[in-house]
Amino acid sequence: MAQLVGAICTSHIPAIGHAIARGQQQDPYWQPFFAGYPRAREWLTAANPDVAVMVYNDHGLNFFLDKMPTFAIGAATEYRNADEGWGLPTVAPYLGDPGLSWHVIESLVADEFDVTSCQEMLVDHAFTVPLELLWPGRSRPGLRTVPVCLNTIQHPLPSPMRCFKLGQAIGRAIASYPQNIRAVVIGTGGLSHQLDGERAGFINKAFDLMCLEKIVDDPLALTRYTIHDLVLLAGTQGVELISWLVARGTLAAHVTMVHSHYHVPVSNTAAGLMVLQNAA
Repeated sequence: MAQLVGAICTSHIPAIGHAIARGQQQDPYWQPFFAGYPRAREWLTAANPDVAVMVYNDHGLNFFLDKMPTFAIGAATEYRNADEGWGLPTVAPYLGDPGLSWHVIESLVADEFDVTSCQEMLVDHAFTVPLELLWPGRSRPGLRTVPVCLNTIQHPLPSPMRCFKLGQAIGRAIASYPQNIRAVVIGTGGLSHQLDGERAGFINKAFDLMCLEKIVDDPLALTRYTIHDLVLLAGTQGVELISWLVARGTLAAHVTMVHSHYHVPVSNTAAGLMVLQNAA
């Protein structure tokens, strides 16, 4: 049977991709941010997952305001990077895992989640930047991916509780997959930030640190916020916290916090990283 080894939650700020492409990891501005990732890579090396389930939000590459699914899941053999130019340079396609993808899709529909299945899907910086942070230079050969895309753009957005329950359903789907694989779930986005309007540049460090604490042992506390609460407390784009809740929902009630890192700011965003090990 499949084993879910844990989850990693991380920011996906496109400027990180530029810094990686330019070799700026040790520059004074960037070094405190990149210093958080060696421990996460060490854990991944030991956990040795075969598949990364990527929970993220699309930035207009596949879906736009005229057609915006609440939840979409990739079921392709590969995913091509067609970023809008904000992140990493275009890279070779990422491997998919259609067998696991279709199993998850069928399991979610049976759990009464209405998902959009995508047999073709392009990926942007929300997908590619976290993978490069965690496996620089494709350091895990043969790693397969399953994209899980959330609507964080066009209201109404899925509630934090709905996203946590989606994560629980994905966790059940992985646990019931009959193949002997090891999977990790990666939730990308956030933390607090707002890119537009009167509050452009807004960051709420106190709220972010509370989220980093609660998501370990009391994730249900975060599900009690509404989307409008998150906009107020974390900024318009800070609603990307829902991808962290999906990732946390996939895991057992009690987990081990392996590593946590927080740095402000990266570009105009509060950058967070959390590594959670699932119960055996």
